Amino acid sequence: MENENTFQNPDPTAVEAASAPTPASAFAPRTDFARLTAQTDAIRAEIGKIIVGQQELLELLLTAVLADGHVLLEGVPGVAKTLMAKLLARTLEVPFSRIQFTPDLMPSDVLGTSVFRQNKSDFEFRPGPIFASVVLIDEINRAPAKTQSALFEVMEERTVTQDGTAYPMAEPFLVLATQNPIEQEGTYRLPEAQLDRFLFKLHVGYPTLAEEVQILSGHHAGLGSTHLEAVQPILSAADLQALRQQVCQQRVEPNILEYIAKLVGQTRVHRSLYLGASPRASLALLNGAKALAALRGRDFVTPEDVQFLAPSVLRHRIMLTPEREMEGGTPDEVVRQIMQAIEVPR
Repeated sequence: MENENTFQNPDPTAVEAASAPTPASAFAPRTDFARLTAQTDAIRAEIGKIIVGQQELLELLLTAVLADGHVLLEGVPGVAKTLMAKLLARTLEVPFSRIQFTPDLMPSDVLGTSVFRQNKSDFEFRPGPIFASVVLIDEINRAPAKTQSALFEVMEERTVTQDGTAYPMAEPFLVLATQNPIEQEGTYRLPEAQLDRFLFKLHVGYPTLAEEVQILSGHHAGLGSTHLEAVQPILSAADLQALRQQVCQQRVEPNILEYIAKLVGQTRVHRSLYLGASPRASLALLNGAKALAALRGRDFVTPEDVQFLAPSVLRHRIMLTPEREMEGGTPDEVVRQIMQAIEVPR
């Protein structure tokens, strides 16, 4: 009879599984975003003193602030694009500047210019209004291409080069630009290279019926005047930098990275698109998803974060074919089709 105590060789695969190293993320300490959510909730409350509704728009704006990205706001006149940008800037205790783009605006009016000093017989650079931490560019698509191109370097590299000298921007540096739809009279189409430098392009829509009634009721009661002084600053530059460092600690699983790459990669082969998104779009989607997850109090990114941000990240980075444009298609429709066609990781 066989000895019951006879040693039996274990299953090699079981040994391999038992000895396999556990992913480092399994032991990584969880990041507490309680302070971040409390401060961003305070920003929402301050802006809510004046703005009625637009909660999703505000969430996307805060996501961009945490992700260190620029934002393009598009909507018809009168839907509070400029007001929303000004209020957001006011909640940040940093230098603020506003530039009104017009057809006769020159690059030097934005970036600055060198002025000759007779007493020293040399040139002195005088910074333009772009040298601020939060820059509101109002009606950005009313300036010609020459002025638009002046923003390429400063938006991407955070520096302005003048007469061979590079002048770095202070941190943080955030551009909030507003534009009317290109069908409006007196507007120019923004170059693709400039559009690609915006983290998000956000559509500012009309208020709902209930929200518009609330706006009218407040105005009728004498509460309609917008006193920006009522909005208090919440975050300093140091506070914002600390929150951004927290966002960088987010956990992102490999299947989420692959999902982002598949979404962006599909825009390059989709039959309805003439131009697909570049790797910069993949980075924007990743950074945005990390910030959104933190904003919602999580220390990990989910596929739902990626799906929520995909239209805002991709709509200005892809171009429809002429045939699809003639059919009345939109970039958002194509993005939705791509998301429906790609398996969601679980």
